[in-house]
Amino acid sequence: MSSISEENQQTSVLLVTVHAQGHINPMLRLSKRLASKGLHVTLTTNDLALKNLSSTVAGVHLEYFSDGLPEDHDRLNGDIDAFEKSLGKFGPGNLSHLIRSSGRKFACIINTPFLPWVADVAAEFEVPCGMVWIQACTVYQIYNSFYNRLNEFPTENNLDMCLDLPGLPSLRAEDLPSFVLPSNTMSTFDSILKDVFCNMHKYKWVLGNSFMELEKDVITAVNDAGLPFWPVGPIVPATLFGKEDAIDGDLKGLNKFKSTDEIDCLEWLDKHQPASVLYISFGTLLFLSEKQIESIATGLKVLKRPFLWVVKLPENQETQQFGILEEIKEQGLIVRWSPQTAVLSHPSVGCFVSHCGWNSLIETVTAGVPMVACPQWSDQPTNAKLVTDVWCVGVKLKRNQEGIFDGEEMARCVEEIMAGPRSEEFRKNSAEFKRAAREAVADGGSSDKNIQLFADVLSSCS
Repeated sequence: MSSISEENQQTSVLLVTVHAQGHINPMLRLSKRLASKGLHVTLTTNDLALKNLSSTVAGVHLEYFSDGLPEDHDRLNGDIDAFEKSLGKFGPGNLSHLIRSSGRKFACIINTPFLPWVADVAAEFEVPCGMVWIQACTVYQIYNSFYNRLNEFPTENNLDMCLDLPGLPSLRAEDLPSFVLPSNTMSTFDSILKDVFCNMHKYKWVLGNSFMELEKDVITAVNDAGLPFWPVGPIVPATLFGKEDAIDGDLKGLNKFKSTDEIDCLEWLDKHQPASVLYISFGTLLFLSEKQIESIATGLKVLKRPFLWVVKLPENQETQQFGILEEIKEQGLIVRWSPQTAVLSHPSVGCFVSHCGWNSLIETVTAGVPMVACPQWSDQPTNAKLVTDVWCVGVKLKRNQEGIFDGEEMARCVEEIMAGPRSEEFRKNSAEFKRAAREAVADGGSSDKNIQLFADVLSSCS
């Protein structure tokens, strides 16, 4: 029997995502894990980098669909409303064409939350739809309650109220995702989330990038309420489990991989004592203001600990423009990019100052590194609540009256993590979640069982 015939006999699954790194990375890794269970997996996205890659990587077939925008359009830093409008207008037709031309009968089509129209395309082809929830189950529970009006939420006249939801600690306004607050101005994201959660009947499965041992109470509460939530995480690079990662090696162009920076960071870390280095990064999207950079640098100067700091600057700026950074450059290493999972896995890293985006957070939990949480917007304030009050693996850095993170307060928080009275507690709890994360994805672990069950269900249906 030819390999083509064998391939056509496999149960086929189509995963659809936008090009943003925080979406495509977990989808790539989930695709690889589904393929390892015997499914034929196709991943499609609007990322132009796919045009320059081989059609199959790490057992996953890659496809590109057009979002209707010119190739030189700035999709990451441009007008998000224009991008979403074009994607919603041209995406469904282009995805439908891709499905027809593939010649495959898909057993399931799986999307991320920011492509809600994919569920309608799946219905058009009479194919069941699933969703990959790329944030915490805690946030899933909050959004479902908010958009379906199941509970009262803070208003301008009632900002001091506490929200009590099944499986969660009591939450104040400062602990909630920014999109559910009266101060929210991001109407595009609000509209997308409302579309998703008011139409959950369109989804047969929700696969969550979390694991049972991390969010047991809320996952149990969500499923008891009849919502389909299957934790299959942590969906993170295999390097965090001490293994080689074929995706990292084969998708350098797609993941903005920079080998020179990786060598610089890791060689610098090799020179330091275990758990002695402070790692600072605020994700791939956020540009820090000049005042914020100066404040953090002042804190680092006070702290006098070695640090690795990822400073994301606009293309027309250099770190040399900031005098305070020149003053502390001998104390640490300042880079524009870092190989984050390799950094978090390095034994010299003892604390991570993070914006608490879910991808970064789940990687940090898997690596077993204590944190200083510096939430900005979206789900980050809720994630910070988990870090500090639920998992007890870190502390939260609050903004000052000017709305920025105070550097000297950051230094105090870092010392609390690395040498304070609770430092041993933070390290112990972090180590426990690291162990639980590894067990969840190992053969027969809680998340591995869910992946296998999902694959078995699809295979039996097809």
